[in-house]
Amino acid sequence: MADRGLEGMALPLEVRARLAELELELSEGDITQKGYEKKRSKLIGAYLPQPPTANGAAVVRCRLQHSEGAPGRALHSGNIGVCDIRDAAVRERAASTAGNRPLFYFRFGVDQALPPERRAPVTPASSTRYHRRRSSGSRDERYRSDVHTEAVQAALAKHKERKMAVPMPSKRRSLVVQTSMDAYTPPDTSSGSEDEGSVQGDSQGTPTSSQGSINMEHWISQAIHGSTTSTTSSSSTQSGGSGAAHRLADVMAQTHIENHSAPPDVTTYTSEHPIQVERPQGSTTSRTAPKYGNAELMETGDGVPVSSRVSAKIQQLVNTLKRPKRPPLREFFVDDFEELLEVQQPDPNQPKPEGAQMLAMRGEQLGVVTNWPPSLEAALQRWGTISPKAPCLTTMDTNGKPLYILTYGKLWTRSMKVAYNILHKLGTKQEPMVRPGDRVALVFPNNDPAASMVAFYGCLLAEVVPVPIEVPLTRKDAGSQQIGFLLGSCGVTVALTSDACHKGLPKSPTGEIPQFKGWPKLLWFVTESKHLSKPPRDWFPHIKDANNDTAYIEYKTCKDGSVLGVTVTRIALLTHCQALTQACGYTEAETIVNVLDFKKDVGLWHGILTSVMNMMHVISIPYSLMKVNPLSWIQKVCQYKAKVACVKSRDMHWALVAHRDQRDINLSSLRMLIVADGANPWSISSCDAFLNVFQSKGLRQEVICPCASSPEALTVAIRRPTDDSNQPPGRGVLSMHGLTYGVIRVDSEEKLSVLTVQDVGLVMPGAIMCSVKPDGIPQLCRTDEIGELCVCAIATGTSYYGLSGMTKNTFEVFPVTSSGAPVSEYPFVRTGLLGFVGPGGLVFVVGKMDGLMVVSGRRHNADDIVATALAVEPMKFVYRGRIAVFSVTVLHDERIVIVAEQRPDSTEEDSFQWMSRVLQAIDSIHQVGVYCLALVPANTLPKTPLGGIHLSETKQLFLEGSLHPCNVLMCPHTCVTNLPKPRQKQPEIGPASVMVGNLVSGKRIAQASGRDLGQIEDNDQARKFLFLSEVLQWRAQTTPDHVLYTLLNCRGTIASSLTCVQLHKRAEKIAVMLMERGHLQDGDHVALVYPPGIDLIAAFYGCLYAGCVPITVRPPHPQNIATTLPTVKMIVEVSRSACLMTTQLICKLLRSREAAAAVDVRAWPPILDTDDLPKKRPAQIYKPSNPDTLAYLDFSVSTTGMLAGVKMSHAATSAFCRSIKLQCELYPSREVAICLDPYCGLGFVLWCLCSVYSGHQSILIPPSELETNPALWLLAVSQYKVRDTFCSYSVMELCTKGLGSQTESLKARGLDLSRVRTCVVVAEERPRIALTQSFSKLFKDLGLHPRAVSTSFGCRVNLAICLQGTSGPDPTTVYVDMRALRHDSGAVHSAL
Repeated sequence: MADRGLEGMALPLEVRARLAELELELSEGDITQKGYEKKRSKLIGAYLPQPPTANGAAVVRCRLQHSEGAPGRALHSGNIGVCDIRDAAVRERAASTAGNRPLFYFRFGVDQALPPERRAPVTPASSTRYHRRRSSGSRDERYRSDVHTEAVQAALAKHKERKMAVPMPSKRRSLVVQTSMDAYTPPDTSSGSEDEGSVQGDSQGTPTSSQGSINMEHWISQAIHGSTTSTTSSSSTQSGGSGAAHRLADVMAQTHIENHSAPPDVTTYTSEHPIQVERPQGSTTSRTAPKYGNAELMETGDGVPVSSRVSAKIQQLVNTLKRPKRPPLREFFVDDFEELLEVQQPDPNQPKPEGAQMLAMRGEQLGVVTNWPPSLEAALQRWGTISPKAPCLTTMDTNGKPLYILTYGKLWTRSMKVAYNILHKLGTKQEPMVRPGDRVALVFPNNDPAASMVAFYGCLLAEVVPVPIEVPLTRKDAGSQQIGFLLGSCGVTVALTSDACHKGLPKSPTGEIPQFKGWPKLLWFVTESKHLSKPPRDWFPHIKDANNDTAYIEYKTCKDGSVLGVTVTRIALLTHCQALTQACGYTEAETIVNVLDFKKDVGLWHGILTSVMNMMHVISIPYSLMKVNPLSWIQKVCQYKAKVACVKSRDMHWALVAHRDQRDINLSSLRMLIVADGANPWSISSCDAFLNVFQSKGLRQEVICPCASSPEALTVAIRRPTDDSNQPPGRGVLSMHGLTYGVIRVDSEEKLSVLTVQDVGLVMPGAIMCSVKPDGIPQLCRTDEIGELCVCAIATGTSYYGLSGMTKNTFEVFPVTSSGAPVSEYPFVRTGLLGFVGPGGLVFVVGKMDGLMVVSGRRHNADDIVATALAVEPMKFVYRGRIAVFSVTVLHDERIVIVAEQRPDSTEEDSFQWMSRVLQAIDSIHQVGVYCLALVPANTLPKTPLGGIHLSETKQLFLEGSLHPCNVLMCPHTCVTNLPKPRQKQPEIGPASVMVGNLVSGKRIAQASGRDLGQIEDNDQARKFLFLSEVLQWRAQTTPDHVLYTLLNCRGTIASSLTCVQLHKRAEKIAVMLMERGHLQDGDHVALVYPPGIDLIAAFYGCLYAGCVPITVRPPHPQNIATTLPTVKMIVEVSRSACLMTTQLICKLLRSREAAAAVDVRAWPPILDTDDLPKKRPAQIYKPSNPDTLAYLDFSVSTTGMLAGVKMSHAATSAFCRSIKLQCELYPSREVAICLDPYCGLGFVLWCLCSVYSGHQSILIPPSELETNPALWLLAVSQYKVRDTFCSYSVMELCTKGLGSQTESLKARGLDLSRVRTCVVVAEERPRIALTQSFSKLFKDLGLHPRAVSTSFGCRVNLAICLQGTSGPDPTTVYVDMRALRHDSGAVHSAL
C-alpha cells in the first residue's frame, strides 16, 4: 500500500534526477545493490506515508522485505493460504493444459479499463519493486521496468546539459535478436484486482481486445528494442531464500510451459519480411524437463545463458569487469598483415549463370488413404493385435543364417513392456526418473536391430523421446565426447541397452561402467524381457493421434566434428512414412532387405518406421556379415525373393569385387533397389557397373533408385520405380571447371575434367523444393546455377535441439526472389545438398555443403577429390579405399589436404610415385593445387562406428601435428599464391610501442644476412678470376699435382683420382672432341649422361673450355629402363641439347632393344663416347665475354612430376662457390667427404664445382655403392680423418637402418667419428628431425658429436639458403606453434 500511496504524489525534480543517477550507477556496476537500496530509501523515505496494518497488505510487505534482502519470515494462515494456491495451481494446470494459456498472472496496478491519459503514472518506486519481486534479484530483469527507461532518458538530458563525455550504459546484446513469440513472455493483459502484489489462484477474468492490444503493443515494443530478457525457465528448485516468493517460484515451475530456447545466434540471417507461418512448433506438454539442467535461465549482457544461482551482484560485478575501461591496443596499433597479402583477382573469363530465375518445384500431392493409421503407434497396435504372427524383422548372424525373427505380436507386447518399465520402474513412485517428454539414449550394437527396434517403439508408446547413438567401445572413441555433449544438452540421464551390449561396455575394476569423457552420468537400463517386469492388466499405453510432440532425436555430425540433435515431431514422422509409402509404392507383407544403419537416416526411415506402418518384413544384414561376405545381401534378396533392398554404393561395389559368377543368383524379384547415397555424384559408377554385371541375373535398369536425404530435411528426393524400361534415367555430363564457379555447363564425356551425375528422382510428395545461393541471403538461383537445395514440407526435422540460432538459420529459411519478395509464406529447411532441378523436375545433386572447400574463390567438393585420388594407378594403393580430404586455412584461404592409409606392403618409392601421380591428376582435372598429401600406416586413422574415417578427428590430428605420417608430400608452392608482399623496414619506433612501453611484437622485419662476399682475403687468389674455367687453368699452372678429387668404390679403395693438371688436360681433350666431332658452336647445349664419378666432372669442364652449356642428367637404370629412360629423353628434349656425351657402356644402353621399346632411339641427338678421347689440345680455350652469360643448366624433376630448369650464369656460379667456401672454410689443405647425387642442386655444386674453386680435396662416394656396403661412407670418413662431410637423407636413413645392429663391430674395426666437425644433410624439404636424432644417438658411441649433425636448406631457385658452417652457432631445436605457422606467424615455445 505504500507504493500505491507513492503513485499519487509527484516527487520533486531533484529527487527524480538523483534516482536516475542511482539507477545509472547501479546499471554500470559502480555501486552494489545494497548501496543502491540504502541511498534510494533515504531519498524517498520522507515522501512515503505510513503503511496500513490490514491483513491484505501483509503479503506485499513480506515480499518486499524478502526481495530487498530482509530475512524472509513464514506467512501465517491468516494472511493468505499459500498451500491453497499450490493446490489450486495443480488443479488449474490439469484443467487448462489444452488451452495452452498462462496459469498465473501478474497484474499491473493500473486500471485497464481507463483510457491511457487518465491512468496513474508508474513511479520508479512501484515499478522497480514490482520487477524485483518478479526476477528474484536478477539484474537483467530490471531492464523490463519503465524506471530504467526513465532513468536513461533523464541521464541523457542531464549529461546533454553538462556536455560530459561519459559512456552511456547499454545492454550488450546481439544485433540479430530472437523476436519470435517463444523468446518473450508478454505481460498478462487480463483484468482483475488493482492490488499489484495479488496472485489469483483461479483466473476468471478475460481480457478485452483493447486491453490486450495496449499491453501487447507495450510488450512487443520492449521485445523489439531489446529491453526484455527471457523469463524464468521451468525449474523445480529456485535460488534465493524462503518465503512467498520462493513458494510462488515453485508453483510457477510446476505450471510454466517451457517455451525457451538457447540465446540467439548472431550468425543467423533474419528475414526482412516477417511472415506468420503455420508450422508445427515444439511440444506443448504440461510438463517438460528444463533444457539447461535444474537452474533458471538468465541472459547476461553478452547474450550467454547463465544459472540464476549466481548472485545478481556477482554477475553485475563480472559484467562490469568485462567492460573495457580504456580503448584496446588494437585501436592504437593495426597490423598491416591483411594489406600485405596478395589479393586474388577474379578471373575475367570465369563462367557466369545466364539462365532465368528458377521456380520452386512442387511434388505430387500426398494422397490420403483411408486405412492409414493416425500414428505409428496405432499402426503397431493394429498389426500387433490383428497379425501377431506376421514376421516383422529377421536378424542374421555372422554366418548369414537367421538368428532371430521378431513378429509384430512380439514387437507390440515387448514394446509395451519396455514402456511400462521406463515409466514405472525407474526411480520411485513419487519421483520417477523418466516422465513423458524426457529424452533417453538408445545404445545398441549394429548387429542387434531387434532389441533396438523394441526399445524405440517402447519409447514412442511411453511418450519418451529416444536418442539413438553409437555404442562407445572405449573411453576415448573418436567423436565420443561430442556425443556426450549432445546427451548432456538433451538432459539424458537414462540409457537403454541390450544385455550383450551392457556386458561388452568398458568397466572399472569394481565392475561399474565408467563415465565416458564428456558424457553425463547415466543409468544403464537393460531392455531384455527377462530383466523387465510385466505390466498390470489394467495398464495400457495412451495411444493418440500424431501431434507436434517430439518423436525422436537423430544425431548429426557436422563438418567441425560437433554433434547436433535434429528433432523430428510425431506428425513429421507419420507424414514422412506416408510420403515414402506413396513414393516407393509399399504394400503390406512386402519383404525388404536392409544393409544400412538402422539407427539413423535411410536405414531407420525404411527399415524401422515405414516398414511397421505397412506391415512389411525386414531382413537386416549386419555390417559384420558384410565384411565377411559382401554378397550376403544379394543372396538374401534371392532367398527371400525380396521386393526392395536398401544399400549404399559401396555395398554394390564390394559385391562386384566379390562376385565370381554365382549361378544361383536371380534378382528378378527386385522392383526397387534404393541407393541411399545417391546424392554422392560418384555413386553413378557403382550403379552402372552393378547393372552391367547383374543385368544378366534378372536385374532391370528401372529398379535402381538413387535417393537424396539429409538429417534436417529427411528424404529430399527419390527416383520412383517405373514399369517402363524404355525410359532411361536422367544423367548429365557437367564441366568440372564450371562447377567450381557454381555454374552448370554441359560438356562431352571425352574430356577428363567432367562430372557425370545421375538424377535422384523427383521431389517428395507434399513437398516444395527450390535452390538458393549457398552464401548470404537465401536468394533463388538461376536455372543454370548450383545452389543449396531447400525443402518446404511437414515431413522434415523441426530444429536443432537447444540451439535456436542455428535452428533459425537452417529450419526457418525464407527464400526470396531477385527483387527481394519471399517465395512462400511458409519456411523452408536447408538440406545441406548442393544441386539443381533439371528438366522434367528431376533433382540432381553435385555435392554437399559439409564437403565444400572454397580455394581462391572456386568451389571444390571433397568427394570429387577423393574420387580422383582413388582413380590413380595403382588403384589398390590406398588401403581399402580409406582416404580423407579436408581443407585447412593458411594465409586466410583454404588449402586442400589429403590423408590416406597406404597398403602395408608399400615401399617408399611406391608411395612417392603414387603421390606424384595424384598431384598431377588433381591439377589436370580440378585445376587446383594440393597443400599436403600425407600417407599413414594402415588402420591408424580414427574410425567411425561403422568403419569409415572420422574426418574431423583426422583433421584435428593433422592440425595438432599428431598424425604421424610415414610419407608426406608438401606442395605449398603450387597452391599458396597469395604470399605476403615484402614488409617495409620501420624507420623508427612507432607510437604503439611507446604507449605499451616496449616493442610491439611482430613489427621487426624477419631478415638475416650472411657475410659480405665483397671482402677479398689475401690468400684467396681464386677471387681474382671471374670464371671457373680460368680458376682451373690457374690451379693447373700453380699446383699441378694437387689432388682435387678421389673416387672410392664399394670396397672403400680408390677407384680413380684427379689432380689439377689431369683435370685440365682431360677437359681440353673433351673440348677438342666437341668442336671437331660434334661440330658445336659457342652456346650450344650438351647433355652429360654419366654415372657419379670423375668422368662427369671432366665432361663438365670440357664443355666450359669449348664454350658449350652443360646439363647433367641422371643415366637410366639398367634394370628399369622403361620408367627411367623417358625422363632422360624429356630432359634432353626440353633443354634442346645439340649433343649427348656419355660413356661407352651407357651409349650401348641408350641404343639397346629395351631402350627402343621405351623411346624412339632414332630421335636422340648425336651421342659422343668420351672413353676414346683425341690427343689434340685446343687451339684456344673459350673465355666468356660477359660474366652474366649462361654457365650451365640445372634440371630436375619435382615430386609433382614437373620438369624445372634453372639457368646459372658464370657470375652466379662463382659467387655461389665463394659463399660456400667462406661458410664452410674450405682451403686446399682440407678434405671433404661427399656422398650425394651429383645431378642437380647443391649436390652437383659440391661434387663438381667447389673443389676447383676452393682447392680442397673432395672424397667422392657414390650413394649407389652404399647398397652393397652401407658402412662405406662412415668408414671413408673415419679412414681419411675427414672433418667435414655432406650426405643426403636417403644416405643417412640407409646407414641408420643398415648399421643399427653393427655399431659394436664397426667400433672393433676402428671406426672413429670423433674428428667430424660438421655433418651436413643436403635437403630441399622440411628437416627430418627424428631421422637426424636417431642417427646422432646411434653413432654417438662411435665418437660422433650430436652438435655436428645439421641440415642445409635450399630450393630450386636458391640452392643453399641456409648451410651450417664451421664457425656458425650450434644447431638449435626450436618449438614453434604449428597453427601460427599456417597464418604466417611463428610463436616460439619452450621445450616444456
